[in-house]
Amino acid sequence: MVPSGNALNLPNLLSLSRVFLAPLVMVFLTMKINVQVTSLDALGVDVSYGDLLAGIVFIAAALTDTADGYIARKKGIVTNLGKFIDPLADKILVTAALVALVELQRLPSWIVVVIVSREFIVTGLRMLAAAEGVVIAASGGGKAKTVSQIVAISLMIFNLPGGLVAMWIAMILTVWSGMDYLVKGKEFLIRA
Repeated sequence: MVPSGNALNLPNLLSLSRVFLAPLVMVFLTMKINVQVTSLDALGVDVSYGDLLAGIVFIAAALTDTADGYIARKKGIVTNLGKFIDPLADKILVTAALVALVELQRLPSWIVVVIVSREFIVTGLRMLAAAEGVVIAASGGGKAKTVSQIVAISLMIFNLPGGLVAMWIAMILTVWSGMDYLVKGKEFLIRA
């Protein structure tokens, strides 16, 4: 890939959209729009309009991550803004949704602390590696972690059965992928 001269290209704009959609997810979830979507009752789904709007925005924002990566790879677009904003936008979106779910008492706060701690640790490790000119690319475990978090958060936003179980699975994958990054990057941690 070659560097792109325009930092405000489509992939970067999609990444930036996640940053701006994250607070909207929180607003819809926590505004207490408790009017039930009765048209979904027949499907056994007990969801309020606030949850429905938050879920739609969250899923749309999460899909921008797939879209921006696809477009950037297809067109060979690489910018410093993209390298910075893409992973940051993912973390902001996921953290915003998790914090809102804690506020609604749908999710224990300690799970959020575990998930967010992993993100800090991996980001710090990547910064150490980058300082030495090494890029630690996203691993398969990191991608599985991201997908599992999006699925679990979506289930919890829509208040669907199995949401907490899915979140436990996401947390386990999050810890596992974090350990994988630590093992691969241990040389950067033990250097004097």
